[in-house]
Amino acid sequence: MKEDLAICSTCVNENCFIKKHVHLEQIKQFIDRKNSFLCKKNQQFIIEGAPIQGLYFVYKGKVKTIKTGINGREQIVRFTKDGETVGFRGFGTSKRYFIGAYALEDTVLCNFGNDDMLEMLHAIPELTFDLMLFYADELNKSENNIRKIAHMNVRERVIDTLLYIYRKFGQENDLIQIDLSRKEIADFAGTTEEQVIRVVSSLKKEGLINTVGKRIGLIQVEKLRSEIKEHKYF
Repeated sequence: MKEDLAICSTCVNENCFIKKHVHLEQIKQFIDRKNSFLCKKNQQFIIEGAPIQGLYFVYKGKVKTIKTGINGREQIVRFTKDGETVGFRGFGTSKRYFIGAYALEDTVLCNFGNDDMLEMLHAIPELTFDLMLFYADELNKSENNIRKIAHMNVRERVIDTLLYIYRKFGQENDLIQIDLSRKEIADFAGTTEEQVIRVVSSLKKEGLINTVGKRIGLIQVEKLRSEIKEHKYF
């Protein structure tokens, strides 16, 4: 009998698609087929271009999703936390992943294979409806981000990224609760590591943020928001 590191019935992630429907009788047989596993920090669990292996759900941890761009440079396209979904781009329409994914810390993941996910979506209309709304929301966010980034300068992009990870992961003891290198911030903001270092240094001198090692904390959140308000960061 395989070990289940993530028990759906006791999961606290109310935003998870599976958890939302765990009360339905139809879903129980699929949960029994689910695979859960521990992915160590910096370990890759989705390889760009590899055959699609269904959908992954973060039970506990943090994940970055990447896409290879021009000259082989990696672009971080999303950060994912507890209860969120990884690997949905291309699912159901492609045979291979368009993205790669790494654990940013030791992370427990749930995986439902292709056949199980497709069978589940046919059998459970409520789940299919929620997934449709999720895709529509993600498309809207992507379109808004493209327009926003096109009109932002480097400083605004870095501020926008800092505010995003602040909203996404929260802040405790005046530090955002995620370890990201300056390069990872640059890869998400669409700029260079050197430019991120300069902007972070400038923001720190202005008293808008503080740093402890790699960790960054936002001191003047409203001032940072006001600086990019014309782009409607929210």
